[in-house]
Amino acid sequence: MRLRHRDGTTVHLAYCTNVHAAEDLDGVLAQLARYGEPVRERLGADRIGLGLWLAAPVVSALAADRSALDLLRKELDLRGIEVVTLNAFPYAGFHAPTVKKAVYRPDWTERPRLDHTLACARVLAELLPPDAARGSVSTLPLAWRTPWTPRRDDLARRHLDLLSQGLAALNADTGRTVRVGFEPEPGCLIETTGQAVARLAGADPERLGVCVDTCHLAVAFEEPGPALTRLAAALPVVKTQASCAVHADRPADPAARAALAAFAERRFLHQTRQAAPGGPSAVDDLPEALGGALNGDAAWRIHYHVPVQRDLPPPLRSTRPELVAALTTLLGGPTALTDHVEVETYTWPVLPGAPDGGGLVDGIAGELAWTRSALTALGLTEESTP
Repeated sequence: MRLRHRDGTTVHLAYCTNVHAAEDLDGVLAQLARYGEPVRERLGADRIGLGLWLAAPVVSALAADRSALDLLRKELDLRGIEVVTLNAFPYAGFHAPTVKKAVYRPDWTERPRLDHTLACARVLAELLPPDAARGSVSTLPLAWRTPWTPRRDDLARRHLDLLSQGLAALNADTGRTVRVGFEPEPGCLIETTGQAVARLAGADPERLGVCVDTCHLAVAFEEPGPALTRLAAALPVVKTQASCAVHADRPADPAARAALAAFAERRFLHQTRQAAPGGPSAVDDLPEALGGALNGDAAWRIHYHVPVQRDLPPPLRSTRPELVAALTTLLGGPTALTDHVEVETYTWPVLPGAPDGGGLVDGIAGELAWTRSALTALGLTEESTP
Protein backbone atom coordinates (compact mmCIF):
# COMPACT_ATOMS: atom_id res chain seq x y z
CA MET A 1 0.00 0.00 0.00
CA ARG A 2 1.09 3.52 -0.71
CA LEU A 3 0.37 6.76 1.09
CA ARG A 4 1.30 10.33 0.22
CA HIS A 5 2.99 12.56 2.78
CA ARG A 6 2.18 16.25 2.77
CA ASP A 7 5.65 17.00 1.33
CA GLY A 8 4.87 14.80 -1.69
CA THR A 9 6.88 11.75 -0.55
CA THR A 10 5.35 8.38 -1.38
CA VAL A 11 5.38 6.24 1.77
CA HIS A 12 5.28 2.50 1.14
CA LEU A 13 3.53 0.29 3.72
CA ALA A 14 4.23 -3.45 3.84
CA TYR A 15 4.27 -6.43 6.14
CA CYS A 16 7.41 -8.50 6.62
CA THR A 17 7.37 -12.12 5.50
CA ASN A 18 9.88 -13.31 8.10
CA VAL A 19 6.71 -14.38 9.93
CA HIS A 20 6.53 -17.27 7.44
CA ALA A 21 8.90 -20.22 7.31
CA ALA A 22 10.44 -20.65 3.84
CA GLU A 23 13.98 -21.68 3.00
CA ASP A 24 13.55 -22.24 -0.75
CA LEU A 25 11.87 -20.50 -3.67
CA ASP A 26 8.93 -22.90 -3.75
CA GLY A 27 8.21 -21.98 -0.14
CA VAL A 28 8.35 -18.27 -0.91
CA LEU A 29 5.97 -18.66 -3.86
CA ALA A 30 3.60 -20.72 -1.69
CA GLN A 31 3.42 -17.99 0.95
CA LEU A 32 2.39 -15.45 -1.68
CA ALA A 33 -0.63 -17.63 -2.48
CA ARG A 34 -1.45 -18.69 1.08
CA TYR A 35 -0.90 -15.37 2.84
CA GLY A 36 0.11 -12.43 0.64
CA GLU A 37 -2.82 -12.44 -1.77
CA PRO A 38 -5.44 -13.30 0.88
CA VAL A 39 -4.19 -10.44 3.08
CA ARG A 40 -4.60 -8.09 0.13
CA GLU A 41 -8.12 -9.37 -0.45
CA ARG A 42 -9.02 -8.93 3.25
CA LEU A 43 -7.95 -5.30 2.98
CA GLY A 44 -9.86 -4.72 -0.24
CA ALA A 45 -6.71 -3.32 -1.82
CA ASP A 46 -5.68 -3.52 -5.46
CA ARG A 47 -2.06 -3.89 -4.41
CA ILE A 48 -0.19 -4.36 -1.14
CA GLY A 49 3.45 -4.29 -0.16
CA LEU A 50 5.52 -7.15 1.18
CA GLY A 51 8.85 -6.77 2.89
CA LEU A 52 10.32 -10.03 1.71
CA TRP A 53 12.56 -12.12 3.90
CA LEU A 54 14.60 -14.30 1.58
CA ALA A 55 16.84 -16.85 3.29
CA ALA A 56 20.39 -17.08 1.96
CA PRO A 57 19.70 -20.19 -0.21
CA VAL A 58 16.76 -18.40 -1.87
CA VAL A 59 18.80 -15.28 -2.59
CA SER A 60 21.61 -17.39 -4.04
CA ALA A 61 19.15 -19.20 -6.31
CA LEU A 62 17.55 -15.97 -7.51
CA ALA A 63 20.89 -14.30 -8.13
CA ALA A 64 22.14 -17.27 -10.14
CA ASP A 65 19.03 -18.02 -12.20
CA ARG A 66 17.31 -15.28 -14.17
CA SER A 67 14.33 -17.50 -14.88
CA ALA A 68 13.76 -18.00 -11.15
CA LEU A 69 13.83 -14.24 -10.61
CA ASP A 70 11.41 -13.73 -13.49
CA LEU A 71 9.08 -16.33 -11.97
CA LEU A 72 9.07 -14.55 -8.61
CA ARG A 73 8.40 -11.20 -10.23
CA LYS A 74 5.56 -12.69 -12.29
CA GLU A 75 3.94 -14.22 -9.19
CA LEU A 76 4.17 -10.93 -7.31
CA ASP A 77 2.46 -9.08 -10.16
CA LEU A 78 -0.17 -11.78 -10.57
CA ARG A 79 -1.15 -11.58 -6.90
CA GLY A 80 -1.20 -7.78 -6.65
CA ILE A 81 1.96 -7.47 -4.56
CA GLU A 82 4.82 -5.00 -4.78
CA VAL A 83 8.21 -5.15 -3.10
CA VAL A 84 10.34 -2.14 -2.22
CA THR A 85 12.14 -3.57 0.82
CA LEU A 86 13.84 -6.77 1.93
CA ASN A 87 14.63 -7.93 5.45
CA ALA A 88 18.14 -9.37 5.32
CA PHE A 89 18.67 -9.54 9.10
CA PRO A 90 18.02 -13.30 9.49
CA TYR A 91 20.44 -15.17 7.24
CA ALA A 92 18.72 -18.56 7.35
CA GLY A 93 17.01 -20.94 9.73
CA PHE A 94 14.80 -18.25 11.26
CA HIS A 95 12.06 -20.77 12.08
CA ALA A 96 14.28 -23.44 13.56
CA PRO A 97 13.04 -24.84 16.89
CA THR A 98 15.62 -22.68 18.67
CA VAL A 99 17.08 -19.55 17.06
CA LYS A 100 18.13 -17.24 19.92
CA LYS A 101 21.60 -15.70 19.25
CA ALA A 102 22.12 -17.69 16.05
CA VAL A 103 20.15 -14.94 14.25
CA TYR A 104 23.20 -12.66 14.57
CA ARG A 105 25.48 -14.92 12.49
CA PRO A 106 27.12 -14.37 10.18
CA ASP A 107 27.76 -10.84 11.39
CA TRP A 108 29.41 -7.87 9.71
CA THR A 109 32.90 -9.11 10.52
CA GLU A 110 32.26 -12.06 8.17
CA ARG A 111 32.38 -11.96 4.39
CA PRO A 112 29.19 -14.05 3.89
CA ARG A 113 27.16 -11.26 5.52
CA LEU A 114 28.47 -8.72 2.99
CA ASP A 115 27.92 -11.08 0.05
CA HIS A 116 24.38 -11.94 1.18
CA THR A 117 23.40 -8.30 1.65
CA LEU A 118 24.70 -7.26 -1.76
CA ALA A 119 22.91 -10.23 -3.34
CA CYS A 120 19.69 -9.10 -1.64
CA ALA A 121 20.22 -5.61 -3.03
CA ARG A 122 20.70 -6.98 -6.55
CA VAL A 123 17.54 -9.07 -6.31
CA LEU A 124 15.59 -6.11 -4.95
CA ALA A 125 16.76 -3.85 -7.78
CA GLU A 126 15.08 -6.30 -10.17
CA LEU A 127 11.86 -6.49 -8.14
CA LEU A 128 11.33 -2.77 -7.56
CA PRO A 129 8.29 -1.22 -9.23
CA PRO A 130 9.37 1.07 -12.08
CA ASP A 131 8.06 4.18 -10.29
CA ALA A 132 9.60 3.43 -6.87
CA ALA A 133 12.13 6.06 -5.85
CA ARG A 134 14.40 3.51 -4.17
CA GLY A 135 14.61 0.23 -2.34
CA SER A 136 15.76 -0.63 1.17
CA VAL A 137 17.39 -3.63 2.80
CA SER A 138 17.51 -3.98 6.59
CA THR A 139 20.33 -5.78 8.35
CA LEU A 140 21.68 -6.52 11.81
CA PRO A 141 23.43 -3.80 13.86
CA LEU A 142 26.92 -5.07 13.00
CA ALA A 143 27.04 -7.91 15.57
CA TRP A 144 26.08 -9.19 18.97
CA ARG A 145 27.99 -7.08 21.49
CA THR A 146 30.46 -9.79 22.49
CA PRO A 147 33.10 -10.66 21.63
CA TRP A 148 34.23 -7.39 20.09
CA THR A 149 37.89 -6.59 19.44
CA PRO A 150 39.81 -3.95 17.47
CA ARG A 151 40.41 -6.53 14.74
CA ARG A 152 36.71 -7.31 14.46
CA ASP A 153 35.98 -3.59 14.37
CA ASP A 154 38.42 -3.15 11.47
CA LEU A 155 36.83 -6.05 9.59
CA ALA A 156 33.35 -4.62 10.01
CA ARG A 157 34.42 -1.16 8.84
CA ARG A 158 36.10 -2.66 5.80
CA HIS A 159 32.95 -4.60 4.93
CA LEU A 160 30.82 -1.46 5.26
CA ASP A 161 33.13 0.30 2.82
CA LEU A 162 32.77 -2.61 0.40
CA LEU A 163 29.00 -2.55 0.91
CA SER A 164 28.86 1.11 -0.07
CA GLN A 165 30.99 0.46 -3.13
CA GLY A 166 28.81 -2.48 -4.13
CA LEU A 167 25.60 -0.44 -3.81
CA ALA A 168 27.15 2.32 -5.90
CA ALA A 169 28.08 -0.20 -8.59
CA LEU A 170 24.54 -1.59 -8.50
CA ASN A 171 23.16 1.88 -9.07
CA ALA A 172 25.52 2.42 -11.99
CA ASP A 173 24.55 -0.93 -13.54
CA THR A 174 20.78 -0.77 -13.07
CA GLY A 175 19.89 2.86 -12.47
CA ARG A 176 18.12 1.77 -9.26
CA THR A 177 18.99 3.04 -5.79
CA VAL A 178 19.05 0.56 -2.91
CA ARG A 179 19.96 1.66 0.61
CA VAL A 180 20.89 -0.54 3.58
CA GLY A 181 19.62 0.20 7.08
CA PHE A 182 21.37 -1.12 10.19
CA GLU A 183 18.78 -2.03 12.81
CA PRO A 184 19.62 -1.19 16.46
CA GLU A 185 18.61 -4.07 18.72
CA PRO A 186 18.95 -4.71 22.46
CA GLY A 187 22.09 -6.63 23.33
CA CYS A 188 23.85 -5.89 20.06
CA LEU A 189 26.85 -3.72 19.33
CA ILE A 190 24.41 -1.00 18.24
CA GLU A 191 21.54 -1.06 20.73
CA THR A 192 20.33 2.55 20.78
CA THR A 193 19.91 5.43 18.35
CA GLY A 194 22.83 7.20 20.01
CA GLN A 195 25.07 4.19 19.45
CA ALA A 196 23.94 4.08 15.82
CA VAL A 197 25.03 7.68 15.32
CA ALA A 198 28.40 6.98 16.97
CA ARG A 199 29.12 3.67 15.23
CA LEU A 200 27.96 4.71 11.75
CA ALA A 201 29.59 8.13 11.76
CA GLY A 202 31.43 8.58 8.49
CA ALA A 203 29.39 5.93 6.66
CA ASP A 204 28.14 6.78 3.17
CA PRO A 205 24.88 8.69 3.85
CA GLU A 206 23.61 8.16 0.30
CA ARG A 207 23.55 4.40 0.69
CA LEU A 208 23.85 3.48 4.38
CA GLY A 209 21.62 4.47 7.26
CA VAL A 210 19.38 3.07 9.98
CA CYS A 211 16.35 0.81 10.14
CA VAL A 212 14.30 1.93 13.15
CA ASP A 213 12.44 -0.93 14.82
CA THR A 214 9.96 0.71 17.19
CA CYS A 215 9.81 -2.36 19.45
CA HIS A 216 13.58 -2.16 19.97
CA LEU A 217 13.35 1.59 20.53
CA ALA A 218 10.77 1.04 23.26
CA VAL A 219 12.68 -1.80 24.94
CA ALA A 220 15.68 0.53 25.28
CA PHE A 221 13.37 3.02 27.04
CA GLU A 222 14.27 5.69 24.49
CA GLU A 223 11.84 8.60 24.20
CA PRO A 224 10.78 8.38 20.53
CA GLY A 225 10.49 12.11 19.83
CA PRO A 226 13.93 13.31 20.97
CA ALA A 227 15.72 10.08 20.02
CA LEU A 228 14.43 9.96 16.44
CA THR A 229 14.82 13.68 15.88
CA ARG A 230 18.51 13.44 16.82
CA LEU A 231 18.94 10.27 14.75
CA ALA A 232 17.36 11.71 11.60
CA ALA A 233 19.56 14.79 11.87
CA ALA A 234 22.64 12.56 11.66
CA LEU A 235 21.70 9.52 9.57
CA PRO A 236 19.00 8.63 7.04
CA VAL A 237 16.15 6.49 8.36
CA VAL A 238 15.97 4.20 5.35
CA LYS A 239 13.24 2.02 6.84
CA THR A 240 10.93 1.87 9.84
CA GLN A 241 9.62 -1.36 11.29
CA ALA A 242 6.29 -0.78 13.01
CA SER A 243 6.26 -3.11 16.00
CA CYS A 244 5.30 -3.26 19.67
CA ALA A 245 7.03 -4.73 22.72
CA VAL A 246 5.58 -6.17 25.92
CA HIS A 247 5.47 -3.77 28.92
CA ALA A 248 4.88 -4.67 32.58
CA ASP A 249 4.48 -1.81 35.05
CA ARG A 250 4.84 -4.02 38.14
CA PRO A 251 6.79 -7.12 37.13
CA ALA A 252 7.26 -8.25 40.74
CA ASP A 253 3.49 -8.68 41.06
CA PRO A 254 2.53 -12.39 40.93
CA ALA A 255 -0.16 -11.76 38.30
CA ALA A 256 2.33 -9.94 36.08
CA ARG A 257 4.92 -12.70 36.48
CA ALA A 258 2.36 -15.33 35.55
CA ALA A 259 1.36 -13.34 32.46
CA LEU A 260 4.99 -12.80 31.46
CA ALA A 261 5.80 -16.50 31.84
CA ALA A 262 3.53 -17.21 28.87
CA PHE A 263 5.95 -15.21 26.70
CA ALA A 264 9.09 -17.09 27.81
CA GLU A 265 9.26 -19.33 24.72
CA ARG A 266 12.31 -21.13 23.38
CA ARG A 267 12.63 -20.05 19.74
CA PHE A 268 13.53 -16.37 19.84
CA LEU A 269 15.63 -14.20 22.13
CA HIS A 270 13.54 -11.90 24.34
CA GLN A 271 15.94 -9.33 25.74
CA THR A 272 14.46 -7.69 28.85
CA ARG A 273 15.13 -4.23 30.24
CA GLN A 274 14.15 -2.71 33.60
CA ALA A 275 13.68 1.04 33.86
CA ALA A 276 16.30 2.86 35.92
CA PRO A 277 17.29 6.53 36.27
CA GLY A 278 20.77 6.05 34.82
CA GLY A 279 19.64 3.82 31.98
CA PRO A 280 17.85 0.47 31.96
CA SER A 281 19.20 -2.64 33.66
CA ALA A 282 19.58 -5.45 31.17
CA VAL A 283 19.40 -9.20 30.77
CA ASP A 284 19.62 -11.14 27.53
CA ASP A 285 16.44 -13.23 27.80
CA LEU A 286 13.12 -13.17 29.62
CA PRO A 287 13.66 -16.43 31.55
CA GLU A 288 16.74 -14.84 33.16
CA ALA A 289 14.67 -11.86 34.26
CA LEU A 290 11.93 -14.09 35.66
CA GLY A 291 14.60 -16.16 37.39
CA GLY A 292 15.71 -13.20 39.48
CA ALA A 293 18.35 -11.46 37.35
CA LEU A 294 16.14 -8.34 37.50
CA ASN A 295 14.50 -7.45 40.80
CA GLY A 296 11.20 -6.25 39.33
CA ASP A 297 11.18 -3.03 41.35
CA ALA A 298 10.50 -0.96 38.21
CA ALA A 299 8.82 -1.43 34.83
CA TRP A 300 10.07 -4.06 32.39
CA ARG A 301 9.99 -4.03 28.62
CA ILE A 302 10.54 -7.23 26.72
CA HIS A 303 11.76 -7.69 23.15
CA TYR A 304 8.77 -9.73 22.08
CA HIS A 305 6.94 -8.38 19.04
CA VAL A 306 3.18 -8.37 19.68
CA PRO A 307 0.49 -7.41 17.15
CA VAL A 308 0.29 -3.65 16.79
CA GLN A 309 -3.51 -3.51 16.84
CA ARG A 310 -4.08 -5.73 19.87
CA ASP A 311 -4.36 -4.82 23.53
CA LEU A 312 -2.59 -7.21 25.88
CA PRO A 313 -4.71 -8.31 28.81
CA PRO A 314 -3.88 -6.53 32.10
CA PRO A 315 -1.60 -6.39 33.96
CA LEU A 316 0.50 -6.23 30.78
CA ARG A 317 0.27 -3.73 27.95
CA SER A 318 1.96 -3.28 24.61
CA THR A 319 4.17 -0.32 23.72
CA ARG A 320 1.67 0.91 21.13
CA PRO A 321 1.77 4.47 22.58
CA GLU A 322 5.51 4.50 21.89
CA LEU A 323 4.88 3.23 18.35
CA VAL A 324 2.40 6.06 17.74
CA ALA A 325 4.91 8.57 19.10
CA ALA A 326 7.61 7.20 16.78
CA LEU A 327 5.38 7.37 13.70
CA THR A 328 4.35 10.89 14.68
CA THR A 329 7.98 12.00 14.86
CA LEU A 330 8.95 10.33 11.60
CA LEU A 331 5.87 11.13 9.51
CA GLY A 332 3.74 13.65 11.37
CA GLY A 333 5.82 16.72 10.59
CA PRO A 334 6.23 18.87 7.49
CA THR A 335 8.95 16.57 6.12
CA ALA A 336 8.85 12.79 5.86
CA LEU A 337 11.82 11.33 7.75
CA THR A 338 11.23 7.82 6.37
CA ASP A 339 9.44 6.40 3.34
CA HIS A 340 9.36 2.64 3.96
CA VAL A 341 7.18 1.35 6.82
CA GLU A 342 7.12 -2.38 7.45
CA VAL A 343 4.91 -4.12 10.00
CA GLU A 344 7.14 -6.79 11.54
CA THR A 345 5.42 -9.14 13.97
CA TYR A 346 7.47 -12.24 13.21
CA THR A 347 6.36 -13.85 16.47
CA TRP A 348 2.81 -14.77 15.38
CA PRO A 349 3.70 -18.53 15.30
CA VAL A 350 4.91 -18.48 18.94
CA LEU A 351 2.38 -16.07 20.47
CA PRO A 352 0.34 -17.47 23.34
CA GLY A 353 -2.69 -18.94 21.56
CA ALA A 354 -0.97 -18.73 18.15
CA PRO A 355 -3.47 -18.54 15.26
CA ASP A 356 -3.81 -21.06 12.45
CA GLY A 357 -3.24 -20.08 8.82
CA GLY A 358 -6.63 -18.41 8.38
CA GLY A 359 -6.30 -16.56 11.66
CA LEU A 360 -2.85 -15.39 10.64
CA VAL A 361 -4.24 -13.81 7.47
CA ASP A 362 -6.79 -11.92 9.52
CA GLY A 363 -4.17 -10.91 12.07
CA ILE A 364 -1.72 -9.55 9.50
CA ALA A 365 -4.51 -7.74 7.65
CA GLY A 366 -5.55 -6.22 10.96
CA GLU A 367 -2.02 -4.98 11.62
CA LEU A 368 -1.80 -3.37 8.18
CA ALA A 369 -5.24 -1.79 8.56
CA TRP A 370 -4.31 -0.36 11.97
CA THR A 371 -1.01 1.04 10.67
CA ARG A 372 -2.69 2.54 7.62
CA SER A 373 -5.20 4.25 9.91
CA ALA A 374 -2.43 5.53 12.17
CA LEU A 375 -0.67 7.05 9.17
CA THR A 376 -3.79 8.65 7.74
CA ALA A 377 -4.46 10.13 11.19
CA LEU A 378 -1.10 11.90 10.79
CA GLY A 379 -2.31 13.50 7.57
CA LEU A 380 -1.02 11.02 5.00
CA THR A 381 -3.43 10.21 2.19
CA GLU A 382 -3.90 6.95 0.40
CA GLU A 383 -2.37 6.84 -3.04
CA SER A 384 -3.52 4.66 -5.89
CA THR A 385 -1.06 2.06 -7.06
CA PRO A 386 -0.59 1.58 -10.81
